[in-house]
Amino acid sequence: MKRKLGLSGIEVSAVGMGCWAIGGVWKYMGSPAGWSDIDDAESIRAIHKAVDLGANFFDTAANYGCGHSERILGQAVKDRRDQVVIATKFGHKVDTANKDVRFYGEREEESDVLSHMRADLETSLKNLGTDHIDLYQLHTWGLSIERALQVRDQLEEFVKEGVIQTYGWSTDRTDAVKAFSSLPNCGAVQQQLNIFDGNMELLVLCEQMNLASINRAPLGMGILTGKFTPETTFSDEDVRKYVEWFPGFKGGRPTQEWLDALESVRDVLTSNGRTLAQGALAWIWGLSPNTIPIPGFKNVAQVEENCRAMEYGPLTQEQMKEIDEILGR
Repeated sequence: MKRKLGLSGIEVSAVGMGCWAIGGVWKYMGSPAGWSDIDDAESIRAIHKAVDLGANFFDTAANYGCGHSERILGQAVKDRRDQVVIATKFGHKVDTANKDVRFYGEREEESDVLSHMRADLETSLKNLGTDHIDLYQLHTWGLSIERALQVRDQLEEFVKEGVIQTYGWSTDRTDAVKAFSSLPNCGAVQQQLNIFDGNMELLVLCEQMNLASINRAPLGMGILTGKFTPETTFSDEDVRKYVEWFPGFKGGRPTQEWLDALESVRDVLTSNGRTLAQGALAWIWGLSPNTIPIPGFKNVAQVEENCRAMEYGPLTQEQMKEIDEILGR
């Protein structure tokens, strides 16, 4: 299964590998933002396994582990650079020594991203061990549209220089994306999307503007794998203990609402021998040809499960309709 990054024409596997978790322990604005401890050797083995199984798209960010995720990805693909498509993100002050990430300024909306873009790009290129980035994404979710358009102008320059191939914005704000993504060199949007949550208006806009919709949290930060219960807890260094902004968690635990909803659609998602996770990815593919889910991973087994979802393909339109009926939407 293949998809394209919008008008850029860059072809990627229908499932990408989200590299947030392999960044390890770090903080965002002083709050834990990683996925607890990681094993770098296992991360590298997992990346190699993904490539072997046909997944060529890897999404990371300068934030993840304060550069650690980029460095591990770069190390893993240094001999396979021509086989992979690398996406990373920029837009924050990254304090590597203290493993802390903050805005360039007091408020996200007024963050001075523009002044730091060149230095941020050079740092990511060094971390990744590459001379170009395939997809470079603005990571400042709430940046004002006015400032974002200034950032876009600089991204256009980066494309002309050949240091990036295409660009996008990781935000769920439809009006912001519409303004930002109007030039042909913009190839993608990164939005939160899974079977229970997502901005469908933004997805429609992606189809209208021929943008790839790169989907973060396609497995609901782990809930849609079916491995959690209402009693599941997380370590003090795991972001899922603190994500009150994510509707699937409350007070550091999965919500009963999401767990019940998952149980109600279990039979449809696991049709034809799929696992729950594979069914959740198949639902995203069934939603639109523009979607590219990027489930996270910390080990080889997770990568194998996610990559093999491509063997089953998307849910049928009948199955998509059945899920909507079950969920009452």
